[in-house]
Amino acid sequence: MTPTNDPRTLVSTDWLAAHLKDPDLRVLDASWYMPDAGRDARAEYAAAHIPGARFFDIDEISDQRSSLPHMAPSTEKFMSRMRAMGVGDGHQVVVYDGSGLFSAARVWWTFRLMGKMDVAVLDGGFPKWRAEGHEVEDLPPVVKDRHMTVSRQNQLVKDVTQVAHASKLREAEIIDARSAPRFKGEVAEPRPGLRSGHIPGSYNVPFGTLLAADGTMKPVAELRATFEAAGVDLSKPAITSCGSGITAAVLSLALERIGHRNHALYDGSWAEWGMYDDLPVQTGPSEKG
Repeated sequence: MTPTNDPRTLVSTDWLAAHLKDPDLRVLDASWYMPDAGRDARAEYAAAHIPGARFFDIDEISDQRSSLPHMAPSTEKFMSRMRAMGVGDGHQVVVYDGSGLFSAARVWWTFRLMGKMDVAVLDGGFPKWRAEGHEVEDLPPVVKDRHMTVSRQNQLVKDVTQVAHASKLREAEIIDARSAPRFKGEVAEPRPGLRSGHIPGSYNVPFGTLLAADGTMKPVAELRATFEAAGVDLSKPAITSCGSGITAAVLSLALERIGHRNHALYDGSWAEWGMYDDLPVQTGPSEKG
């Protein structure tokens, strides 16, 4: 069984409070919100954050040459930004967000894509940290450059051609983190110009079904049961997807928690698939549910 506190996947607020002064700990605020949420992640960080936390701008630390939102950055850009933030080799990284457990998983996945394994998501995020009365500050952190070595793990990311191949041949379980109405094609997509529905043969595990009422991730046994109840065959390779590659990473984190090691994230997700008329779209529930 995966321990509750695992510095490579998920740590509790108590764990972080106990390790906050560790010299090789780096905390990142990776808050990101949907455009219609009416929240400004950087302004919220400036007003209050976990002591010493740096702000990780998901939209800026991305491949901005792409027309798709917040695609994974190049290794060069990632290394450059992390060095400027004082994050590098030998650091244990803990990532949190202002929603509880939402966008932080995307940054956890990005670090793993770059070959950095000593990174965990803060379970319950900033809401739980504040609710428990832990210290916050509004001061910018003192940053010293730190060299970072990166080794991109290409097996952790899939492009549209690879996902289309997997969908057609059913050689991997494609798991969609969007809400059931969006997955079934019953509502319009929040991004204009996208078709409604899902990738043929995919399964729907809305990311919120992996979380408890307090915003923390469910225990391992419950995570496994949630995937299986959705029809997912956990013995097969998995590809996670969502609207734009953010909440797909919550699924990736949950898969890692249950010991599933052969999973990748479809970076373009529905922002890409839903845009092209020549890609097939399925509506209604998944075939097994």
